[in-house]
Amino acid sequence: MLGLIAAPALALVSAGGTRRAIENGFHADASDAAFQPLGIGLLGALILGVVVMSSEYTSTGDDSPGARQLQATLAAMPRRWRLVAAKAVTLSLLVTVQGTITAVVTLALNRVVLGDLVPAAAPGRVAGAVLYWVLMGLLAYALMLIFRNGIVTLTVLILNISVVSFSYLLTKVTPLAAYLPDIVGTHMFLNEVGDVRIAPLTAGVVMTGWVVALLGLGGWMFDRRDP
Repeated sequence: MLGLIAAPALALVSAGGTRRAIENGFHADASDAAFQPLGIGLLGALILGVVVMSSEYTSTGDDSPGARQLQATLAAMPRRWRLVAAKAVTLSLLVTVQGTITAVVTLALNRVVLGDLVPAAAPGRVAGAVLYWVLMGLLAYALMLIFRNGIVTLTVLILNISVVSFSYLLTKVTPLAAYLPDIVGTHMFLNEVGDVRIAPLTAGVVMTGWVVALLGLGGWMFDRRDP
């Protein structure tokens, strides 16, 4: 629900400031202004990515504090790689629906409140934004598989996108940091992202590579750990 509401709400609340920023030339590419509120909605995808696995580590009840949901899940589906894949597919479908609805509503609201100040969003950029949501949700899922701590994983991810982007700060040290997953993926739908220019297709391939690698590592660790 957070992912569905936050971005449209931000688009409405910040409309006045966004209008002034565009009129005063603070946006090198005005079309980016319509997509930027989607960043706050990403919180919903991150939460889903963490919760889809962290819920397995909760206690099954007060009468058996030592037992966790994961033990029951593995009893029903003992093949761990199949479990990892099933959760990844389910998560991807959920975030795709959530991201598509949020992107369409948010961009439509921006057109209403900002009018001709922002051009109509190209379908390819909308698809890139939704894909970014899906990949970030899967990234959160992969990190949860690796660290097995939902609070730490979610805290770091939320701080990184809402308070200060550690990846963005690293780009000030080396341009190679622009290829870190959370930064490179934004090039799929934003035209102005720091000083490094990366083609949308290249950005998508690089971010997908990161997510596949981390999911592979997370799945491998999950397969070899005790319940």
